[in-house]
Amino acid sequence: MTTFILRRVGQALITLVGISILTFTAIHLAPGNAIELYTGTQVALTPDQVHELRRMFGLDKPFVVQYIDWVGRVVHGNLGVSLRTSRPVAQDIFTRLPLTAELAVLAVLMAVVVGVPLGVTAATSRNRLVDGLVRLVAIVGLSLPDFVTGTLAVLVFTHYVPVLRLGNYVGFPVAPLRNLGSLALPAFVFSVGLAAVLMRYVRSSLRDVLLQDYVRTASAKGLVRRMVVYKHALKNALIPVITVLGIYLGYLMGGTVVIEQIFALPGLGRLTLTAISQRDYPLIQGVVLVVAALFMLINLATDILYAVVDPRIRYD
Repeated sequence: MTTFILRRVGQALITLVGISILTFTAIHLAPGNAIELYTGTQVALTPDQVHELRRMFGLDKPFVVQYIDWVGRVVHGNLGVSLRTSRPVAQDIFTRLPLTAELAVLAVLMAVVVGVPLGVTAATSRNRLVDGLVRLVAIVGLSLPDFVTGTLAVLVFTHYVPVLRLGNYVGFPVAPLRNLGSLALPAFVFSVGLAAVLMRYVRSSLRDVLLQDYVRTASAKGLVRRMVVYKHALKNALIPVITVLGIYLGYLMGGTVVIEQIFALPGLGRLTLTAISQRDYPLIQGVVLVVAALFMLINLATDILYAVVDPRIRYD
């Protein structure tokens, strides 16, 4: 296991280097530069002032040297300074990250609570009415984009049933109940698609496992059907489900832009949208690196969880 973890960490570092090169290159190929963004369009600069600003931003150096300098700062935890707010990029990112992480975790928990039981119900009610209804619900959930579900939810709960007030987010340590209340609806909207995916995966995987010989043997011994399904069959059917959860959790960490914008949540997704609209290149680079690193850490945790769920899996 240790060898596997070290190998995966090495692969992740190589991938991060590749992502950093692509991001840094794309930023430098984008129209405009740091000087134009820093001074605006209404400031007339002398050649000496332009030269001094180029030196201050490191733009007078060759591209490769600029990249190496930037990576050197990143390794020491310095992601640069925002061109718009003049605050450290790391400070802006890690101030917004807890909200996005909480939103993603709540969405996954809601999806698991809803999707897994419905998937089990469908698998154990093969070709019955319940199975058909669960599949129908899954299709509807997969067909509804987040922006449609979120917009409808805001319309219903702020206009027709006015129980929701947007923009009232507070941190969990400040007011836990108010925090969970402000994130409940966004997390539910975010969880709809994942819950639909989990229903389908659990149904398909569990149906295959229920046909295995050891399940029939357990049933022949007189074990209660519920115990056979949940204690013996479901655990072995969770491997593909864990894969889906790992991928989707990583996606949710970087894909909260729409939900946070609709519900006016000051998270990482909304920060990214603002950075892109304002062409705040250091902030964009920092967000991309942080989200990529989180995605790879989640995938590594998913692989380790395989061995916990299924003792037959061993990594050499």
